[in-house]
Amino acid sequence: MKHVSAWGRLSRDLHDVQVLSNRTSIPTVLASHSPGLAYGNGRSYGDVCLNPGGVLWHTSGLNKFISFDEVTGRLVCEAGVLLRDIQRLLMPRGWMLPVTPGTQLITVGGAIANDVHGKNHHAAGSFGDHLLSLLLARTTGELQQVNASNSPELMRATIGGLGLTGVIVTAELQLRRVGSPWMRTETIPYQGLTEFFALADASETDWEHTVSWIDCLAGPNVRGIFIRANHMDAREADNMPSLREALASYNRKIRRKPLSMPFVPPVSLVNGLSLKPFNVAYYQLQKRKQGLGVAHFEPFSYPLDNVQHWNRMYGPSGFYQYQCVLPRDLGQDAIQAMLNVIAETREGSFLAVLKTFGDKPSTGMLSFARHGVTLALDFPNRGARTLELLDRLDAIVCQTNGRLYMAKDARMSRALFQAAYPNWAEFLMHRDPGISSAMSRRLME
Repeated sequence: MKHVSAWGRLSRDLHDVQVLSNRTSIPTVLASHSPGLAYGNGRSYGDVCLNPGGVLWHTSGLNKFISFDEVTGRLVCEAGVLLRDIQRLLMPRGWMLPVTPGTQLITVGGAIANDVHGKNHHAAGSFGDHLLSLLLARTTGELQQVNASNSPELMRATIGGLGLTGVIVTAELQLRRVGSPWMRTETIPYQGLTEFFALADASETDWEHTVSWIDCLAGPNVRGIFIRANHMDAREADNMPSLREALASYNRKIRRKPLSMPFVPPVSLVNGLSLKPFNVAYYQLQKRKQGLGVAHFEPFSYPLDNVQHWNRMYGPSGFYQYQCVLPRDLGQDAIQAMLNVIAETREGSFLAVLKTFGDKPSTGMLSFARHGVTLALDFPNRGARTLELLDRLDAIVCQTNGRLYMAKDARMSRALFQAAYPNWAEFLMHRDPGISSAMSRRLME
């Protein structure tokens, strides 16, 4: 038995950890150690990847590349492969994943199970839209090849299915062609939600990646930094000789030991004394960068990956990450109401991200992304005080028929889950009865 935590570090419960490393032996391991749950790199924030007191099937040993077609961009790999390893291996060959979240330190299996999204949802949808097929191990001992032709409903249940339909063993992914690792960016400070939505709408046609940081302590005086970006093609990058040396420098940098938060401080470093100065300083720093620029795709897409164990800065009690999506027609008023509540309670966040989702329907039955606007926040765990704030935010989400992101949730009510995910009853028909998680027991059992 080992102590295992999710990325939010809200608990540290004992689990019976069984490492999966051989594809052919997985049915035997599942049958002899169940009920259980697949566990990848532990980057989910709440309890979706935990099974306290029970079995975790750790997929760290399923880290092999199986095949790659240089012509079509089709990759077959095991479920424990990190997105980072795909990107760094295949980017030099002109291919990359079409969709990645704010960290590339997650596994392929985890990306499928949570149907992750990126800064380009309006252009590329979510991760599951680029999944061609997968090999699924059920606790009955069956290994089943699943795709949209032979098992469309099981495919829809597994994409965004929180690991509850079986253990993903391998996956076939469709990658996208890219001309270079560089991105042409534009940074725009904004004042007010009306300006944010105008920027988001105006950017969807010509810019693939859009995201904004928002000062969540500003209350009615909303301000933020809007960033949009496109990939540079090979010819454009070759016409900037300085980028060749910049790329060589970056490649040397990533081979060095990264920065790290070396210990857990006795109290959260995110507090009333640090939050306001940080938000003011961050806004002013980013404001100075306004205008056009060039960025390597890694620091642009995954800024926090440069600091190992950054989750320790929230102290021994951990933190809650809260992400919701709200319908577009009600989103502006609802986001403003949420910011007002946060400012009133003085429970702000360093990492407040505001962006829009496109109108592409999600593939998975329990996928999070939908047409609307999404707000993501981190809150230090201060017990009842923090839970009361989150309940107030839940009420706004509920009133607007929004939903919470289960990859980050640790305390959503069953009533809110069932209202927000209307396909939940259909999903239950495809669950593997030998798989259970803390989240599934909280919301579905």
